[in-house]
Amino acid sequence: MSEKTELKPVSKTPLLDTIAISADVRKLKEKQLRQLADELRLETIDAVSSTGGHLGAGLGVVELSVAIHYVFNTPDDRLVWDVGHQCYPHKILTGRRDRIRTLRQGDGLSGFTKRSESEYDPFGAAHSSTSISSALGMAVARDLDGRTSQAIAVIGDGAMSAGMAYEAMNNAGSMDSRLIVILNDNDMSIAPPVGAMSAYLSKLISSKPYRSIRHLASMVAKKFPRPIEVTARRAEEFARGLVTGGTLFEELGFYYVGPIDGHNLDHLLPVLKNVRDDPEKGPVLVHVVTKKGHGYAPAEASADKYHGVSKFDVVTGAQQKSKPKAPNYTKTFAKALVQEAEKDDKIIAVTAAMPSGTGLDLFEEHFPKRFFDVGIAEQHAVTFCAGMATEGYKPFAAIYSTFLQRAYDQVVHDVAIQKLPIRFAIDRAGLVGADGATHAGAFDVAYLGCLPNFIVMAAADEAELVHMVATAVAIDDQPCAFRYPRGEGLGVPMPVCGVPLEIGRGRVLREGTKVALLSFGGRLQEALAAADELGAKGLSTTVADARFAKPLDEELVRRLALEHEVLITIEEGSIGGFATQVLHLLATSGLLDAGLKIRPMTLPDVFLDHDSPAKQYERAGLDARHIVDTALAALGHNTVSVRA
Repeated sequence: MSEKTELKPVSKTPLLDTIAISADVRKLKEKQLRQLADELRLETIDAVSSTGGHLGAGLGVVELSVAIHYVFNTPDDRLVWDVGHQCYPHKILTGRRDRIRTLRQGDGLSGFTKRSESEYDPFGAAHSSTSISSALGMAVARDLDGRTSQAIAVIGDGAMSAGMAYEAMNNAGSMDSRLIVILNDNDMSIAPPVGAMSAYLSKLISSKPYRSIRHLASMVAKKFPRPIEVTARRAEEFARGLVTGGTLFEELGFYYVGPIDGHNLDHLLPVLKNVRDDPEKGPVLVHVVTKKGHGYAPAEASADKYHGVSKFDVVTGAQQKSKPKAPNYTKTFAKALVQEAEKDDKIIAVTAAMPSGTGLDLFEEHFPKRFFDVGIAEQHAVTFCAGMATEGYKPFAAIYSTFLQRAYDQVVHDVAIQKLPIRFAIDRAGLVGADGATHAGAFDVAYLGCLPNFIVMAAADEAELVHMVATAVAIDDQPCAFRYPRGEGLGVPMPVCGVPLEIGRGRVLREGTKVALLSFGGRLQEALAAADELGAKGLSTTVADARFAKPLDEELVRRLALEHEVLITIEEGSIGGFATQVLHLLATSGLLDAGLKIRPMTLPDVFLDHDSPAKQYERAGLDARHIVDTALAALGHNTVSVRA
């Protein structure tokens, strides 16, 4: 009897299976790269189907990722991906394939580039438009060290809408440092049709012979009278601009090459090699045209090209989205704003390239003429709102907490000092789960609460958020901000319409005598759960919702301090925020002199990595169990702290 031999399944990615690091890509023959790209696309789709995450952008740069790692000597050549949400194929090619199915999960790979994760990620990024600046810094450092490596920045057309990108290009264009910028254009109107002729011209323009001839012609032209020299130079720039659309970048001091088909390796490889081998100094911009979601039919057919997805079925593309149990905070804000705008035609909504993320796509449907998406330009968005406010309009700037950080000078100089009534709708307050530290809304209460003339609110639930939208509409003499978490609300009864809150007035939800829990924002339910547990231990507990960090409800804080042995403040923000306002009041009022035990509970002084929100808050020590432990410890009971 012959033994049965067990057949091993045939791999769908046999060539990719031979790639451990990017050096292995460079061992392949050029004719094998098409197969590698196809397998890399399959692996990316399969991985994200089981983890969720950003898919469309990564699929758009599969061929570009292969080409870059084939042509350039990474990691010695520094490769910076702008934003980083398109880096999954890059991670697979650079030693992280075995962990790619841990993307955005606790202790797994980050959904963005991250320096501590790999030497192939020389610069961490999750906010846009930083790549050219950082790559230029690397290029200058290389020059100072006398090294000959390359610095490459890959930036998308959306990221090009931010002023920082142009600031960096303007600086780079005035220097001799060799910098390669690859513009990944998947939506730009400046791109003319790409094809064989465009590829040929790009190859020619990027070649050393052309550069030599161009240099010779330039030297000859200088021997002529100046009017002829200027005319000759303009003629060539006009011709190249007409063919390639690169005049703008040339004016910024870049040598422009493109556009080329970013999915055609026969076009990409010779151009990148020419750019790599060019002995000329100075910055070069390679204009590559790609399509988000390329090579995966469900993504190509989707309106958002599967920009961000939950787990999905690879065959059908159907996403596994659970049915929400309660209204989403973002949609609650959008619906409340639409309701207010129906009553007030002075209400304006402004977003910085996040219409769906902030819920303002709903506002746009109802009031297209009163909706403005200014692109990835938070600084402009804030001052744009300030200008409208001077003319009597009521602008709402809907910007994530973590993105509003980019416009802090404008918040101070253009809004707060002038006391202009901008309404800041701050989404993603607190910890945000899979997007990790780069997207967590940890600092807005601290950086807004220290500004004169500012009103700062936080919604404890979705009903409170509706009322805070109405409150913001009613505030017409100074700026205000209201913050709210990501995700589903709590399922509380919803009001028919919002009612403006009394400014600087909190609310008491439960009365007690021993311990006072003063919550600001989305931890209120945890405070109530902690009160139940403390009550079961015989400790009568008051629970209050501050609603306002500024102006603070001083009467409420004084009463809690005078009538309880322990006062605990709870907030999903950094040190320097709500608790600081409370402690300052207690200290200056002498309420700390009589033995009050006060314990501020804030986010810990670390950047918390990606995980589920529940696990993040457990690590942060801001769940019910840790609130109970804090109260017991303040009263002298023995507890074991497990806070990270």
